[in-house]
Amino acid sequence: MELLPAAFSTGSADEASDHEADTSLSNSGDGEPLGDGESQSATDSVPISEECPDPEEYSSLNPDALQTIYPLQADSWKALIEHIELLYQEYRDKSTLQEIETRRQQDAYVHTEHQLDSQNNEEIPTKEAPLNTQENRPPPPLNRLQSSGSNFNLWQDLPEIRNSGVLDILQPEEIKLQEAMFELVTSEASYYKSLSLMVSLFVENENLKSALNQSEAHFLFSNILEVLVTSERFLLDLEQRIEENIVISDVCDIIYQHAVSHFGVYITYVCNQTYQERTYRNLLQEKAVFREVISELELNPKCKGLPFSSFLILPFQRITRLKLLVQNILTKVPERSERENTALQAHRELEKVVRACNEGVRKMSRTEQLISIEKTLEFKIKSVPIISHSRWLLKQGELQQMSGPKTSRTLRTKKLFRTVYLFLFNDLLLMCKQLASDRYQVFESAARGLLRVEELEDQGQALANVFILRLLENVDEREVTYMLKATSQSEMKRWMTSLAPNRRTKFVSLTSRLLDCPQMQCVHSYVAQEPDELSLELADILNVLDKTDDGWIFGERLHDQERGWFPSSVGEEILNPEIRTQNLKECFRVHKSEDGSQNKDRRKLGSRTRQ
Repeated sequence: MELLPAAFSTGSADEASDHEADTSLSNSGDGEPLGDGESQSATDSVPISEECPDPEEYSSLNPDALQTIYPLQADSWKALIEHIELLYQEYRDKSTLQEIETRRQQDAYVHTEHQLDSQNNEEIPTKEAPLNTQENRPPPPLNRLQSSGSNFNLWQDLPEIRNSGVLDILQPEEIKLQEAMFELVTSEASYYKSLSLMVSLFVENENLKSALNQSEAHFLFSNILEVLVTSERFLLDLEQRIEENIVISDVCDIIYQHAVSHFGVYITYVCNQTYQERTYRNLLQEKAVFREVISELELNPKCKGLPFSSFLILPFQRITRLKLLVQNILTKVPERSERENTALQAHRELEKVVRACNEGVRKMSRTEQLISIEKTLEFKIKSVPIISHSRWLLKQGELQQMSGPKTSRTLRTKKLFRTVYLFLFNDLLLMCKQLASDRYQVFESAARGLLRVEELEDQGQALANVFILRLLENVDEREVTYMLKATSQSEMKRWMTSLAPNRRTKFVSLTSRLLDCPQMQCVHSYVAQEPDELSLELADILNVLDKTDDGWIFGERLHDQERGWFPSSVGEEILNPEIRTQNLKECFRVHKSEDGSQNKDRRKLGSRTRQ
């Protein structure tokens, strides 16, 4: 789930694409998802087809560079930070778009190499230079934010790095690791810059203060001042580490310490989301003076055209992105090394924070939703209590039930179908007849674990998109079968997936490890409109578990293994099998340990069911 507040995603599609995040912590992060565990970061400037050193030999390849101290003067670091002009929102947009372009080039690069190799194998060898030379290869992946106006530098482009000669000693894999750690630091500096602007321009503005009462100000800004202090403290420790040695030894130990001791402020801020959304929406609708002040402040050149809502969601975006940046580091550290162990520890602690944020947001919205649904129900059968702390809505909507006795089910029957309304929860199904004034009469119920579905095929147009729903045991302890018709193929498959989530899909069986599964990356962000959908961030990578002919895909996001439906138009397929395999290997490495032991509780990819 992404933590992008729904109230902040109601603007134009362009605004959502340009300024808003991953909210689900969310597919979200700063540049989601990294939706695949940042398997191919834009910081990777070395083509993946080059041979990399064996992890066990890696530490012996560059001892001089890692042991020599190259101190960075505090003034130099201060000048670098001050040179970062991008606000965090701008950084996210640029970096995630660059990740997408980098993956496209890598996919095409390896695909081209395969084609050339195939051609060379079919031709008679000659003494001419091979086609696959450095000069004739497609250009390597673009470096992150290297455009002239990006105001972001690569670690290897720093004057201190170039003048030190360390680039002649370090191996390419170590340089990529340095870039990943440096990106985390510079992105934190950009994030702190945006937070500081939010506080100085909005929170401390006297006109805005006078437009809000104490309760409104609290719900709107929550503990943002504590979040700012936390970011400042975190950034100072990262700065000190870089000033000690420009060849960064590690950053994940610092992340771990701060996640354990200080990042709880993010949970407080994110859990306030429901109140923040409601307050912001009500203020816009009911207080003209608030609208006027916000509109005026948004015109300030310091905002660079970014809306006020993009500042409110900064902490939502950052805590997810931070986890993904650590995943990126984790995929680049040598295996079985101390730095891998530290990265795993940092990732686990960040995962706890993200999970707590998600659960806090869900708890409030789910309870309110259950209360609202219960008020609309009346039971024709034995009543079932609806409100429960362990229950939430998965899907609701209309279907057509085939009516009449089996012998009369002919295409000539005028009333072949009747409308039924389903409420599907994570543990319960209610089948209802819709009454007037948005009320529903429940005539059937069953535990979700006792549901089975089966698709009808080649039954003619009248029975298109029809499936069988079998209740192994209903409220009367009887087995019952229903034939239900959806409005489209995608709607039918979405219902079938929600009703029986463990069934075999088009590409994956129950025992599959997804090793030969189609993959795609998100190129347009998407905010879920229904409970069974998956919000996506730019650069998220997903396994394709199922798809429909009318443009919907059921997928699993690699970096957090969340599942859901989304339009096929928001993604691009990853064609090269080597890239797909590498994405899965890196994902497995990130998630191979739940409790710090690398040999305990290993998960099968794709085995977790979240519906």
